[in-house]
Amino acid sequence: MSPPRDLPIAVMFTFAAMLAISRASVAEPAQLSSPLLSLALPQSGTAMHESSADPSHKNHDWRSIMRGEALAIFDHNGAGVVHRLWIVPVAHFDPEILSRVIIRMYWDNDRYPSVECPLGAFFGVGFGEQRDYVSLAMDENSGALNSYWPMPFHKHATWTITNGTECPLDLYWNIDYTSLPFLPSEVRHFHAQYRRENPTSRGKNYTILEAKGCGTYVGTALFMAGRNTNFLEGNEMIYVDGASSPTIEGTGTEDYFSSAWYFFHGISSGPYHGVVIKEEHPARISAYRWYIEDPIPFRKSIRFTIEHGKEDQEDADYSSVAYYYLAGPSSEPPALPKDLSPPRMAVQTPIKIPGAVEAELLASSAKATSGFIHVWYTDEDDRNIWSNGQVLGWSPLLSDKEPKLDLELPLNEDGKFAILARFRTLPSGGIVRLIVNGRNIDAPIDLWSPSALGEPKEVSLGVVQLHVGDNPIRVQVIGANSASKGEDVLIDAFVLKPVS
Repeated sequence: MSPPRDLPIAVMFTFAAMLAISRASVAEPAQLSSPLLSLALPQSGTAMHESSADPSHKNHDWRSIMRGEALAIFDHNGAGVVHRLWIVPVAHFDPEILSRVIIRMYWDNDRYPSVECPLGAFFGVGFGEQRDYVSLAMDENSGALNSYWPMPFHKHATWTITNGTECPLDLYWNIDYTSLPFLPSEVRHFHAQYRRENPTSRGKNYTILEAKGCGTYVGTALFMAGRNTNFLEGNEMIYVDGASSPTIEGTGTEDYFSSAWYFFHGISSGPYHGVVIKEEHPARISAYRWYIEDPIPFRKSIRFTIEHGKEDQEDADYSSVAYYYLAGPSSEPPALPKDLSPPRMAVQTPIKIPGAVEAELLASSAKATSGFIHVWYTDEDDRNIWSNGQVLGWSPLLSDKEPKLDLELPLNEDGKFAILARFRTLPSGGIVRLIVNGRNIDAPIDLWSPSALGEPKEVSLGVVQLHVGDNPIRVQVIGANSASKGEDVLIDAFVLKPVS
């Protein structure tokens, strides 16, 4: 069973699958599982390349784009498929460059671009930042921006780069593609739609994509900036083919990006999802998710939205890129926002209580019998209440009959200290008892409060002998108020005062 030599590449992929199936009775499972199997088959078309290489071969391999000018970096008549785009703006370290330089892609002589996007955002990273990451569809590496999304076209392809900055732009690029005699008519065009809303609208979901026609949704890059990360409580809501209620609704923004607990382990990148930027104050999150294994087909329309916090109550600066394939000519995309500059958010300086050992700084060495230890970043409006603007949180499992949290209190001198423990109460607070450096603090401490905002609770632990180095503190949950929704513990700080 051998394929004809000049089939279009999409047909070749179908043939490769048929070939694998036909061999299923004789091949080993490991042989059938290889995603590289099709490379052994005859390839159709002609390998082609476009780049910024110096035509005089003197290694002047970049092109300059003056302020306000557009430069065509790719132009091909006939059918083909782009496989790889590599592009390097020389001043990649300047966030204004990646925010205000625009890439546009036109297919088959369409009037409107199928891709119209700030350069940095198109490659999956927000805020004009260049951050290295690796995924199947895109990556960034030492200032190089790479895309491997397949981009087919039937008649013609034109790409431009527009310099929207105040300075000249020097640019390198390489584009690898296959020229083909034709593609099957059902092969669709690649699209990337950029949007921004600053600030987000209270009570209204942020829209990532609204498109009509027949197509497939394949990826999201979402960039969120705010006073804190509470916007991550928002759920995605996707409406397919005119549905009045969400066809798909998730459980939270970090859940949508295949992570959990506000990305508490920090940045990561994988083949299909990742968080490339995670900062707390001000909060900035840049995350991506590719639907390579789970694409969303739509036949009439798709509307992709996401909440910004619970019930859209968090004010934030949201921008995004939606990646999808669509049949037919491109319709007019939403106008690019007038403000493309990265967010610049003023942050209130938190108070610092004299003599405080910040509980959140003890998180790295903290050990618990069960549950989740995390740093809780407070609202900016509360930064004059909580020392250093953060508290240490612990949520033990309710199945844990004797939950304990062990902390190490570091000191650089021996002596007796009056210790004040500073907690944050909440509706799910538990009742705790403390043991400090082997000394039992007998009085139980009830951390429940009806206020969802949380209130300080200061408890004197008396005078305790401490020594140089780490001094153990054990927090033991012994129950909960009858009105409490859980047994959570939030600790702001331990305030130490030497006693002579």
